[in-house]
Amino acid sequence: MKTDLDTLVIALYVKIDDDAAGIARLPGRPPKLSHSELICLAVMQAMLGHHSEARWLRHARKHLGHLFPFLPLQPGYNKRLRAALPQIKRIIRALARDSDFWHDTVWITDSTPVPCGMSRPTVKRSQVAGWANYGYCASHSRFYWGLKLYLVCTPAGMPILWALADPKLGEREVLAAMLENDADLIAARPGLLLITDKGFASTDFERSLAAQGITLLRPSRKDEIARAGEPMLKSVRQLIESVNDTLKGQLDLEQHGGRTDQGVAVRVAQRILAMAAAIWHNHRTGQPVTRSLTAYDH
Repeated sequence: MKTDLDTLVIALYVKIDDDAAGIARLPGRPPKLSHSELICLAVMQAMLGHHSEARWLRHARKHLGHLFPFLPLQPGYNKRLRAALPQIKRIIRALARDSDFWHDTVWITDSTPVPCGMSRPTVKRSQVAGWANYGYCASHSRFYWGLKLYLVCTPAGMPILWALADPKLGEREVLAAMLENDADLIAARPGLLLITDKGFASTDFERSLAAQGITLLRPSRKDEIARAGEPMLKSVRQLIESVNDTLKGQLDLEQHGGRTDQGVAVRVAQRILAMAAAIWHNHRTGQPVTRSLTAYDH
């Protein structure tokens, strides 16, 4: 089967339509751009690296008329995309469920900065203030103002859980809340192995995970005796770093352009959905590297 962006978007459109088949349509005239088309358009925008919605719609009108006979103006697109955030979250989960990765009992997790402003005036005026905050990225030795993206995925990179949080919140606190929010998902996976970095080290945290049936695997701290399974961690930990690199390097996570709470959230979700869609489609078509975006980013 061909693996190009058109093929991916058509397959995604069919998948979204099939999953929504049993949902009653709202009363009134149906929109000229359907919800399925809207989500596919958003995925294409993320894949092709268009940060500006106005420029993206101009590009789409010129080059994508064969896929989208009608395209809204930028204000309408922005409004509908923000309103579609719950649907985007459901589709990310649906794509994960529709792959063999959903049954994986090994999860890896990490957090990565999502900057939302670069100047003090922006910090004072931004509508994200109150949610966003100052944080420090140790891997790049830099301070930033914004949020942290917490991502729990399989070793293949398929997103399972994700959340945006104030960078001043403790990593263990946020991850514990994410796992508690999806307790049924955890309960359905006995023997789950969760791989983290040493920032999640805590005896109480490990004890609470064990009570949920989760085994924590992390590097030992300098003041600890070497932990079981540590020799395999270097190669496995590199996987989550490469997933974050896909979001940042290929899907431009840090150039999301969001200016409001909902705007930031939907633009991050848009990029996670694009990655999930690529992994899902590559898996379904038997591609050797499931997280590769090379066939879709041009």
